[in-house]
Amino acid sequence: MAQGEGVFILPQNNEKGLQIFSLGLQHVLAMYAGAILVPLLVGRALNLTTEQLAYLVAIDLLTCGIATLLQAWKNQYLGIGLPVVLGSSFVAVTPMISIGTNYGVTAIYGAIIITGIFMIICAPFFSKITKLFPPVVIGTVVTIIGLSLIPSGIKNMGGGATSKDFGSIENLILAFGVLLFILLLNRFTKGFIQSLSVLIGIIAGTIIAAVLGKVNLTPVREASWFHFPELFYFGTPSFEVGPILTMLIVGLVIVIESTGVFFALSKITETPLSEKDLTRGYRAEGLAITIGGLFNAFPYNTFAQNVGLVQLSKVKTVNVVIAAGGILVFLGFIPKVAAFATIIPTPVLGGATVVMFGMVVASGIRMLSKVDFTNQANLLIMACSISVGLGATAVPNLFDQLPSALRIIVSDGIITGSLAAILLNLLFNVKTSKKSSNASLLSKQIGETHTL
Repeated sequence: MAQGEGVFILPQNNEKGLQIFSLGLQHVLAMYAGAILVPLLVGRALNLTTEQLAYLVAIDLLTCGIATLLQAWKNQYLGIGLPVVLGSSFVAVTPMISIGTNYGVTAIYGAIIITGIFMIICAPFFSKITKLFPPVVIGTVVTIIGLSLIPSGIKNMGGGATSKDFGSIENLILAFGVLLFILLLNRFTKGFIQSLSVLIGIIAGTIIAAVLGKVNLTPVREASWFHFPELFYFGTPSFEVGPILTMLIVGLVIVIESTGVFFALSKITETPLSEKDLTRGYRAEGLAITIGGLFNAFPYNTFAQNVGLVQLSKVKTVNVVIAAGGILVFLGFIPKVAAFATIIPTPVLGGATVVMFGMVVASGIRMLSKVDFTNQANLLIMACSISVGLGATAVPNLFDQLPSALRIIVSDGIITGSLAAILLNLLFNVKTSKKSSNASLLSKQIGETHTL
């Protein structure tokens, strides 16, 4: 389907509005748990009040929608024009908690604003240095991110890590029942029903959970009907060197992850990408991050699990993610409506999302499968980066003796692993010859490799 610049793509004759809405809703539900998990983790770690936490969740949904629409709206200046869904970045969770604990909440948003502006300005530069993000780097980073998501999905299957009935028979039956139902729908149905398998699985699981008495409507009753975003909700942002450097690294990791997602979707949708396309994509994410800082939300990046949903549903049009973005904006303005998604029991979400998180790992592994591992350097890059990244996550007190500013930078396993991949690639693979500096050739090679 042709994609013009400067306009959204309207549904074609064979695409009914209800189908587009339903498929968009499926994307929202696929990323919803991840989208609200970030504000819940950060807000609770920083001891925010219930009112502040409610604002954080609502503004997160709203800005997720805005960010998604910015990427879908391909024009002269921004927007990749591919079916990408943006959500709050898991990469930023630990750094935001560390910054908030050591410097205060306002320092978080000062750092986010600077990072967004930096990404907007440097977007053309990022698009010209794709040689720094070859398949071995992007595949390693995506694999690390996916591996970090899986424990969350598994914990959700058991009912949530803090649940009193964690791992109960009822929770396991719900989780594995939803997972099995989704797999059976993909095996024995076709077309529209198959493309809605995740949504149908979540609805069916929630209905069964309601019969078992596991659905709590209290959040819906207590939520307000209308919410309006507030500029600098937590106060005037402050600008500290340590937090800014940390968040700039987060922004670089977001660029790396997004590069892999862009090329993966390019392959899936058979849409070639140029340097200008990448520039618009990076610029849109930078603008989304800046908006997140201004309204005290989060850094945003493309959600890899939604790429898995694009391939799983076989629906590759931008219309669907435009619908998803509109739904997210709507939910952000109407907290009481958004609260309905929170009544989905944790085991049901776990059963539905664990396959998506697994597909993130699978996509990273598939990227790595195309790497030339007869080259010992590529083996070292992957081995050391994954080991350091997962090691820092498993042993979080490893860097406790470092200075606070440096500790903030390396406290997150994803950042540590990503930095290792970038630096090791620079050490082993980046050459000064004209041939190796040919960005167009490398972009083509990446595009041929990054597929799910």
